[in-house]
Amino acid sequence: MLTIKQIIDQLASGETTAVALATQYLDRIAAHQHLNAFITVDREKSLAQAAAADAARAAGDTRPLLGVPFAHKDIFCAEGWKTSCGSKMLDNFIAPYSSNVVERCDAAGLVTLGRTNMDEFAMGSSNENSFYGAVKNPWDLTAVPGGSSGGSAAAVAARLVPMATGTDTGGSIRQPAAFCGITGIKPTYGTVSRFGMIAYASSLDQGGAMAQTAEDCAILLNVMAGFDERDSTSLQQASEDYTRDLNQSLAGLKIGLPREYFADGLADDVRAAIGAAVAEFKKLGAIIVDVSLPNTKMAIPAYYVIAPAEASTNLSRFDGVRYGHRAADYNGLNDMYEKTRAEGFGDEVKRRILTGAYVLSHGYYDAYYLQAQKIRRMIANDFQAVFKECDVLFSPVSPSTAWNLGEKTADPVAMYLEDIYTLGVNLAGLPAMSVPVGFGSNGRPVGMQIIGNYAGESRMLGMAHQYQQVTDWHTKAPAL
Repeated sequence: MLTIKQIIDQLASGETTAVALATQYLDRIAAHQHLNAFITVDREKSLAQAAAADAARAAGDTRPLLGVPFAHKDIFCAEGWKTSCGSKMLDNFIAPYSSNVVERCDAAGLVTLGRTNMDEFAMGSSNENSFYGAVKNPWDLTAVPGGSSGGSAAAVAARLVPMATGTDTGGSIRQPAAFCGITGIKPTYGTVSRFGMIAYASSLDQGGAMAQTAEDCAILLNVMAGFDERDSTSLQQASEDYTRDLNQSLAGLKIGLPREYFADGLADDVRAAIGAAVAEFKKLGAIIVDVSLPNTKMAIPAYYVIAPAEASTNLSRFDGVRYGHRAADYNGLNDMYEKTRAEGFGDEVKRRILTGAYVLSHGYYDAYYLQAQKIRRMIANDFQAVFKECDVLFSPVSPSTAWNLGEKTADPVAMYLEDIYTLGVNLAGLPAMSVPVGFGSNGRPVGMQIIGNYAGESRMLGMAHQYQQVTDWHTKAPAL
């Protein structure tokens, strides 16, 4: 299948049309429904959008992405589309307005092929928490695709779409990108507007791009990013071209390897694949520096206090009164609240709401939530200290390759521990991405994490692009 850059060139030259591309991908989506990568596909709506793009191009419209097909994670509100967030609670919700990200993609002329599956309310690391069932990893149907953006990752990896949007609260773009062998980027917090993006943990959530290549991610991020006055956390910064550093030399660039990220617990096959990738970067002229992030071990407990606390507040709006699911039989208002939420939320969402309510309760706020916020600042300070010694950091995305479906569902803590290398980035609000660097001993993909300093997306994407010019891991596709 083609990259976004190749699709743009073919559309511009008239070699293909938006309708032909949309039809090709929609047929492929229909043929691979067993992956369960999509929650909603509306063939008629997508083809109408593609036809409109072709008509606009014929009339002289020169928008470069006009007619390019892609998919949205089912967390971004899109007017007229069901926006479920992977939950029974919103199974009947048709968005009456569009998120900022959807508005930007529509304005660029992109053609939406569907809404991808996800962990319910973006809570999960395996995409097994969806009301619509688990997504399958296209490299191995017995493996998880990672979460919560597992539907987007699986769809791109299986070449059902050339690119897709995702969101990342604690690794939910990078981890599924790693498990599915694609490229995914979470930009600096505030780079992509959260307006119309259904909230999980507001101080951590961030939209981003998922595609085959770093270049494609840069192209999509150019569309998604930008200031939005409707989002109070949106960054007011100059317009950025994330493709600007794609051809920059890496000579003299300092790469830090945090020793805490390569300690015990990292699988040997993941360590080997990342070691080989680091060797390639050295050949490209980069300098390797040993660094330390001493508070790394505190990221998991801090995150799993802060994120559930924010979730318990954000999800209080789902009460059966205004929109979404409402219990059919109830006795009074309180009974309606209780039954609606008991029926509408899955186990993992309930677990995090309960945890969040507990840590925010009287007598525990200071002991848990306030302490977690102090640790968050310490973690952010650790990153700023190491960025005085190096330009970027390299690390694993996950301690292992994708695990088997059902392997960790009975032990939530074991699944939480898989996020050890990604959570600190969100707590600090930094940009980071996952790049495919090989395969584990079980034949499942390995991803390497590149972490940059604030507003460092262009440099990270340039580094990944240069690596992808001398390796072919990003071109590998599962046999389906």
